[in-house]
Amino acid sequence: MTDPIGVETARVVDARGHRCPTPTLRLRRALETLAAGETIELVADDPMARIDVPHFAAGAGHEVTAMASEGPVLRFWVRKRADDAARAPSQA
Repeated sequence: MTDPIGVETARVVDARGHRCPTPTLRLRRALETLAAGETIELVADDPMARIDVPHFAAGAGHEVTAMASEGPVLRFWVRKRADDAARAPSQA
């Protein structure tokens, strides 16, 4: 599977039928199992996910690379942040 920009998706989390905060919690747990830089797809139908998922991702250092809406179904592609040890040292 690939995301809309052609990046391979490591896993799909289907959170349809669940309301806030469950889709974001499932995303967080799934991201913990991925390697840094891998992408996950979250499928949700809770309208609040449109706000919650980008907010969670930004706060945790992950990147929402794409989002799509198909009727009531929302799809998010989230790239896991680089591990702290793999991050480049900051320039002083």
